[in-house]
Amino acid sequence: MLYLSRKMYFSALHSYRIDEWSEEENKKVFGPCSNKNGHGHDYTLEVMVKGELERKSGIVVNITNIDRVVKSFIQKQLDGKFLNKENPYFVDNIPTTEKIVSYLWDSLDGKIDNCTLHKIRLYENDFLYSEKETTPMVRLTRKYHFCTAHRLHSEHLSNEENLALFGKCNNPYGHGHNYYLEVTVSGVPDPVTGMIANIAEIDKIVDEEISQRFDHKHLNLDTEEFKDLNPTSENVAVVIWDLLSPKLTNLFKIGLYETEKNYFEYYGSEVEESYGK
Repeated sequence: MLYLSRKMYFSALHSYRIDEWSEEENKKVFGPCSNKNGHGHDYTLEVMVKGELERKSGIVVNITNIDRVVKSFIQKQLDGKFLNKENPYFVDNIPTTEKIVSYLWDSLDGKIDNCTLHKIRLYENDFLYSEKETTPMVRLTRKYHFCTAHRLHSEHLSNEENLALFGKCNNPYGHGHNYYLEVTVSGVPDPVTGMIANIAEIDKIVDEEISQRFDHKHLNLDTEEFKDLNPTSENVAVVIWDLLSPKLTNLFKIGLYETEKNYFEYYGSEVEESYGK
């Protein structure tokens, strides 16, 4: 089985609001997205299909077939439109990122010849995206930034072993990184709000549990979590999961960029078992 991803772009205008609610209720749940006049985004759409390799041609599916199906649908239904007013589906469904990716999946599944739709990922911006696969569950990922210092040094190893294993990262004074943290939650979009989670609430929890705790800190010297724990990015990812999972009951994954080259994921033991990791 081979997997092929195609990236496309469109822009659209939308509003998050329920007309039966008061203005105060809409603002409480949807924040600035409740502006009845709408707001817009330049979306990036990634469509991944899967299929068997066709030996004669050496391809799974002709990319022009993907473009023909997906681009024509996007241009007709989404691109350049006020979704709440110009797309029949979103007249009755709030066009959250989660609902748009579900709508795309339902509209495109089975429509591309000679392959199977595997995953759809939709970026609203560089710090928020949603994705869907075959199950009813939808995932929503929010990206954050914090900067910190650490020294990689294990008390279970000798000084010589630490230096050999961690090299310059074992510098007694430490070194620093601009970490980028991806927090992914999973669920079925609420039939009323169209959301699987309130972004404002996730932002608040991450700020309190992660940013205030670690940002502009030396992990080894300024935090209780790494006082006796080697602050490798693997350990940082696990600690972040342990801090967030009690507050985010639908937490699915932690993704941590230490640098552009180094990326770490942690699902938690229960999620790993259910997700087949």
